[in-house]
Amino acid sequence: MKPFKTESGIVAILDRDNVDTDAIMPKQFMKSVNKNGLGQFLFDEWRYLDQGYLGIDCQHRPLNPDFELNLPQYKNASILITRSNFDCGSSREHAPWALAEYGFKVIIAESFANIFYSNCIKNGMLLIVLNKEVINELCEEIRLKQKMEITVDLENMIIITLSKTIGFNIDPSVKHTLIHGLDDIEKTLEYADKIIKFEEKRFIDYPWII
Repeated sequence: MKPFKTESGIVAILDRDNVDTDAIMPKQFMKSVNKNGLGQFLFDEWRYLDQGYLGIDCQHRPLNPDFELNLPQYKNASILITRSNFDCGSSREHAPWALAEYGFKVIIAESFANIFYSNCIKNGMLLIVLNKEVINELCEEIRLKQKMEITVDLENMIIITLSKTIGFNIDPSVKHTLIHGLDDIEKTLEYADKIIKFEEKRFIDYPWII
């Protein structure tokens, strides 16, 4: 996993509460066991005017002009701002796979589903929780500028916009994981010496246990 320290990029607004897993990654794409190629199906039923399926050529599909992420000012966005309870519903990991391949590095919301939060961290994405009033102010500034870049600094836990700096909180273990780009195995290996000492002591204390 690549280390994450800062991200500067275009920010897109998905101004909706309770965006569920079926909206992020519809069920017909669950057959894929390969995370590559899922980004083109992100928000498929909102993003396109036709019915999507695995294997379809998305380059020639008709886009829904009313869907937020199809707006020209949000092209190549790497930061997503949304509302409460993002990715409620099932725990399928295809949702963070698709979001990551689409290009999102940071998602800012009022709240997230717990399993989704964990899955995103494992895929190297930073999820930030801000209160409704702060998100309202951010959205207002972005809409006034139409196309805007912001910087998310994980080390200092700040978001830098054109007009302000916003602090955020994050669990220290999550921060450590992302900054150092650690997967579950690498995090376990950080405790290798302690694990070895524990096993050696356990063998002495309980030699009949193999």
